[in-house]
Amino acid sequence: MNTAMHPAATALLALDQNKVTPGILGFLVFAALGAGTWWILKSMNRSLGKVDFVEEPEAGAPEAAASAESKK
Repeated sequence: MNTAMHPAATALLALDQNKVTPGILGFLVFAALGAGTWWILKSMNRSLGKVDFVEEPEAGAPEAAASAESKK
Protein backbone atom coordinates (compact mmCIF):
# COMPACT_ATOMS: atom_id res chain seq x y z
CA MET A 1 0.00 0.00 0.00
CA ASN A 2 1.26 3.45 -0.89
CA THR A 3 1.57 5.67 2.22
CA ALA A 4 2.69 8.79 0.32
CA MET A 5 0.24 11.67 0.60
CA HIS A 6 -0.81 14.06 -2.10
CA PRO A 7 1.13 17.40 -1.95
CA ALA A 8 -2.08 19.39 -1.43
CA ALA A 9 -3.04 17.16 1.51
CA THR A 10 0.33 17.67 3.16
CA ALA A 11 -0.01 21.43 2.70
CA LEU A 12 -3.43 21.36 4.37
CA LEU A 13 -2.12 19.30 7.27
CA ALA A 14 0.77 21.72 7.70
CA LEU A 15 -1.64 24.58 8.53
CA ASP A 16 -1.82 25.58 12.16
CA GLN A 17 -5.17 24.39 13.50
CA ASN A 18 -5.10 27.04 16.27
CA LYS A 19 -4.84 29.95 13.84
CA VAL A 20 -8.11 31.75 13.14
CA THR A 21 -8.54 33.78 9.95
CA PRO A 22 -11.55 35.85 8.82
CA GLY A 23 -11.79 34.21 5.41
CA ILE A 24 -14.20 35.22 2.68
CA LEU A 25 -17.09 35.87 5.08
CA GLY A 26 -15.01 38.37 7.04
CA PHE A 27 -14.04 40.14 3.81
CA LEU A 28 -17.67 40.33 2.64
CA VAL A 29 -18.83 41.74 5.97
CA PHE A 30 -16.02 44.31 5.95
CA ALA A 31 -16.82 45.29 2.34
CA ALA A 32 -20.53 45.65 3.19
CA LEU A 33 -19.72 47.89 6.17
CA GLY A 34 -17.46 50.03 3.96
CA ALA A 35 -20.11 50.34 1.24
CA GLY A 36 -22.78 51.21 3.82
CA THR A 37 -20.56 53.88 5.38
CA TRP A 38 -19.83 55.38 1.96
CA TRP A 39 -23.54 55.42 1.07
CA ILE A 40 -24.65 57.02 4.35
CA LEU A 41 -21.96 59.73 4.10
CA LYS A 42 -22.96 60.48 0.50
CA SER A 43 -26.63 60.66 1.49
CA MET A 44 -25.88 62.90 4.47
CA ASN A 45 -23.76 65.22 2.34
CA ARG A 46 -26.58 65.50 -0.21
CA SER A 47 -29.15 66.21 2.51
CA LEU A 48 -27.00 68.81 4.26
CA GLY A 49 -26.37 70.52 0.93
CA LYS A 50 -30.11 71.29 0.70
CA VAL A 51 -30.19 73.07 4.08
CA ASP A 52 -30.38 76.85 3.93
CA PHE A 53 -29.13 77.97 7.34
CA VAL A 54 -29.16 81.58 8.50
CA GLU A 55 -27.88 82.09 12.02
CA GLU A 56 -30.06 84.17 14.32
CA PRO A 57 -28.25 86.93 16.25
CA GLU A 58 -27.92 86.58 20.01
CA ALA A 59 -30.49 88.38 22.16
CA GLY A 60 -27.84 90.45 23.96
CA ALA A 61 -26.29 91.98 20.83
CA PRO A 62 -28.85 94.09 18.90
CA GLU A 63 -26.17 96.54 17.63
CA ALA A 64 -24.20 93.77 15.96
CA ALA A 65 -27.34 92.47 14.28
CA ALA A 66 -28.25 95.89 12.94
CA SER A 67 -24.77 96.46 11.51
CA ALA A 68 -24.70 92.97 10.00
CA GLU A 69 -28.04 93.51 8.27
CA SER A 70 -26.99 96.91 6.93
CA LYS A 71 -23.92 95.33 5.28
CA LYS A 72 -26.05 92.90 3.25
